[in-house]
Amino acid sequence: IVVISQTVEFPPLSPPIMAADSMEIDDSLYSRQRYVLGDSAMHQMAQSSVFLSGMGGLGIEIAKNIVLAGVKAVTLHDTKQCETWDLGSNFFIRKEDVLSQRRRVEAVCPRVAELNPYVHVDMSSTALDKNTDLSFLRKYQCVILTEARLSLQKRVNEFCHSQQPPIRFIGCDAYGICVRVFCDFGEEFEVSDPTGEEPKEIFIQTITQDNPGVVTCMDNQPHGLQTGQSVVFREVNGMVELNSTVRQVSVLSSHSFAIGDTSQLQPYAHGGFFVLLKTPKTYRFETIERQLCDPQVLTPDFSKPEAPLQIHAAMLALDDFQEQHSRLPNIGCLQDAEVLLKLTEEVNATLRNKASVNTDLVRCLSRTARGTLPPLAAAVGGLASQEVLKAITGKFAPLQQWFYLDAIEIVRPLQSVSAEEFFPRGDRYDGLRACIGESMCLELHKLRVFMVGCGAIGCEMLKNFALLGVGLAKSSGEVCITDPDLIEKSNLNRQFLFRPHHIQKPKSTTAAEATRDINPDLQVDAHLNKVCPATESIYNDSFYSRLNLVVTALDNVEARRYVDSRCVSNQRPLLDSGTMGTKGHTEIIVPNLTESYNSHRDPPEEEIPFCTLKSFPSVIEHTIQWARDKFENAFVHKPSMYNSFWQTHSSAEVVLQRMQMGESLEGSFQVIKLLSRRPSQWEQCITIARLKFEKYFKRKALQLLHSFPLDTRLKDGSLFWQSPKRPPAPFDFDLKDSLHFTFIVSTARLFAGIYNIPYSEKDLSEEAVTRILSDVKIPEYRPAEKCIETDETAKKPDQIKMPLSSEEEREAITQLEQAIATDSVTAERLQMSPLQFEKDDDSNGHIDFVASASALRARMYSIEPADRLKTKRIAGKIIPAIATATAAVAGLVALELIKVVGVYGFESFKNCFFNLAIPVVVLTEPAPVKRTLIRDNIYFSIWDCWTIFGNEDFTLSDFINAVREKYGIEPTMVVHGVKMLYVPVMPGHSKRLKLT
Repeated sequence: IVVISQTVEFPPLSPPIMAADSMEIDDSLYSRQRYVLGDSAMHQMAQSSVFLSGMGGLGIEIAKNIVLAGVKAVTLHDTKQCETWDLGSNFFIRKEDVLSQRRRVEAVCPRVAELNPYVHVDMSSTALDKNTDLSFLRKYQCVILTEARLSLQKRVNEFCHSQQPPIRFIGCDAYGICVRVFCDFGEEFEVSDPTGEEPKEIFIQTITQDNPGVVTCMDNQPHGLQTGQSVVFREVNGMVELNSTVRQVSVLSSHSFAIGDTSQLQPYAHGGFFVLLKTPKTYRFETIERQLCDPQVLTPDFSKPEAPLQIHAAMLALDDFQEQHSRLPNIGCLQDAEVLLKLTEEVNATLRNKASVNTDLVRCLSRTARGTLPPLAAAVGGLASQEVLKAITGKFAPLQQWFYLDAIEIVRPLQSVSAEEFFPRGDRYDGLRACIGESMCLELHKLRVFMVGCGAIGCEMLKNFALLGVGLAKSSGEVCITDPDLIEKSNLNRQFLFRPHHIQKPKSTTAAEATRDINPDLQVDAHLNKVCPATESIYNDSFYSRLNLVVTALDNVEARRYVDSRCVSNQRPLLDSGTMGTKGHTEIIVPNLTESYNSHRDPPEEEIPFCTLKSFPSVIEHTIQWARDKFENAFVHKPSMYNSFWQTHSSAEVVLQRMQMGESLEGSFQVIKLLSRRPSQWEQCITIARLKFEKYFKRKALQLLHSFPLDTRLKDGSLFWQSPKRPPAPFDFDLKDSLHFTFIVSTARLFAGIYNIPYSEKDLSEEAVTRILSDVKIPEYRPAEKCIETDETAKKPDQIKMPLSSEEEREAITQLEQAIATDSVTAERLQMSPLQFEKDDDSNGHIDFVASASALRARMYSIEPADRLKTKRIAGKIIPAIATATAAVAGLVALELIKVVGVYGFESFKNCFFNLAIPVVVLTEPAPVKRTLIRDNIYFSIWDCWTIFGNEDFTLSDFINAVREKYGIEPTMVVHGVKMLYVPVMPGHSKRLKLT
């Protein structure tokens, strides 16, 4: 870390030496982010330097996110000293920094640098003002100013805009309840990929021979295209001239489009698919100066579409106020508020693009301008950081050009609270207090929160809790967190509370410790449990009754559904959020006001039909899933079944006796086959791998082509082998082909793993493998007359449950007799070691097997192959992730938490969906709870729980009478879960009325 002393000039940076220079991407750290940005953008980031000024709440958020992302170098700039109130907005400033009167930049620089060893972080505390020579900025690709006056932003922006090539400029400001982001990336900014969406291969039903020719998608599948986009055609039969050509489309319906003149081409026969062609797009930007009067803004909340322009005018007026008074408006000062209102009206009059002045907003801004809402800084910091990454990579559509957000819903209900509530008290919460008042701060301190999950969203939420003072020990508050997982290296790229020395430690206890570093007053109780039916004895109703609210930081729908059901039955608010790449959502669930998470269901994921996986793959996802299934069956399922069989049946002799007596034992045929063919040496593992190669990539194809020759036709006369079905082409084994070699070695290693067979590094060499393979005899192949499943609705048969033929039973008995006779039944041989698929360890051969098996199958079916990275994502069901989106959702959720604590009305709450790539942010009201009318003024909703208090002698009849008296309704039947307790028409049920 280079410490820059205060001098007039900004000294040049010495170029850092780091891994980024070698252009190798550290996949073990960056894998989840690579799937979001792609390698080209990652390489550009690793060569880019960024200048970031202002180390307040917003600045530190941006610093965290871009250092985690992995730029080459960041200079942090700030001139202020640490003050007590910084502790409430900057999570990297500590009490001792305030006591020793350190500069903010000196305190945070080493802590920011610790986030990513590949990023060179240095600092500067030189004055940056109207007299500074800006030529030092030329060595940066992007400049970000926070906490800078508008006049300075304009000056720096003009300088950056005028450079060749332009330096990308971003200005960010947060004053109380209002935030803004401004971007200027130069006159012509080229974006390689505006959306980041992966183009899908879509199969073709027909193409007309016409002007214009019309393409219809197979099975009326939606194409998702827009008029003006271009597609490229592949594997079309008949109209072959289209193949590899690019055509511009004109959309006709959701599943058809025109592609220009096809009348002179040959008629379409069958098959083929098209893929959207990504085309670069150029964006034009203006400077702040030119954008002031006619700003181009993004609208996040369509229930108040004029808000961005209203905040624009109010924040410009706030800058005028500072120019005139050299200070911000005083907290609770009505006179200052009126001055700001007058200035806003003057500013508004000069705007070409304007809305009416929002006096409510201006007064709230005046009152809170000195304050900070840490979650608002987190939310907008996530968005601004993504813009920094766009600026230096050209990946994703940039913000044009202003983003405004307000949190007026938080302060509007507090306007009647006395001004004293908002005055500073000299502690870390002064910034927050200026926005929400002392009483609300105390409510946050008393809060008892349960957070499920301590991953990326969990870490960000804990940071927000620490800054807001949620769950303080002295106020009897508590934050209870639970997560069963251990920290992996790939987590460090976005789970910012963890460091390399924490790897393989529990997430929850480590996160709890790191959170107490930010705010030592927090009471954090960390558990290592899953929250599921099995742990209901711990997380029971009395546990939930002690809570104020529940926050989910989960990565799967099933767990969310379960936690939601517990919150509904215990009447507890639930704050849910999730991310996928640059997309994020938040959902606020409040008892008696909103629907619950379970009130809506996403459609289930479409499963790939069994026959498609087994015999008729058409896209790379099919071959990857096939390889993954092969791994699961051979190396997980069979060894587990083998072990449980021998745990159930104590000895081979007893099993043999029972089988000879004609008893059929479940799984015996498969288990005995495994026992009799069990290898004991490395050479045998190589042999098995070679035979598997022959079976998968040659015999399978020969058998299919024997059963369905290429000229096979269906009943209607159409070809059997037509799109999306692809005929396979068998190929011969060739050790010189690296894919063949990788398949053999990785398969042999996995077999050696489950059979506990040792091997050395030398055994894996090409010469050692070649030597073993030269002795392998491949039996001649004769196709069988067997039935091949072609029905797409057929499910995979369960091999264990299938009845055995008498021939198979005899074969199993013979094999077991031989094994016993040759003394090959030992305790070791009755035990196997099932593997657990681990995608993030490149040395274990798991991904090697899946990638090589999938690629070979793709080659056999002429399917476009996928690289190792894509294969790993699909096989490992990896959810792409990046810190920018995670920080943004956690910030938005924490804003809603304040409203829940304040018991605000329904109209105050906001759910959010965003995609930082496009960029789009949409805030909406939650879905209101549905109420069902039972009769006059008696309604029922998911939140209702009717309680009848009984006693020991309480009969079913007493219960029905109590319901009748208390609620004035006549119960017609009584059920408990799926049990019918009392249904009058059922015989014998009337006798139950007397039972207790």
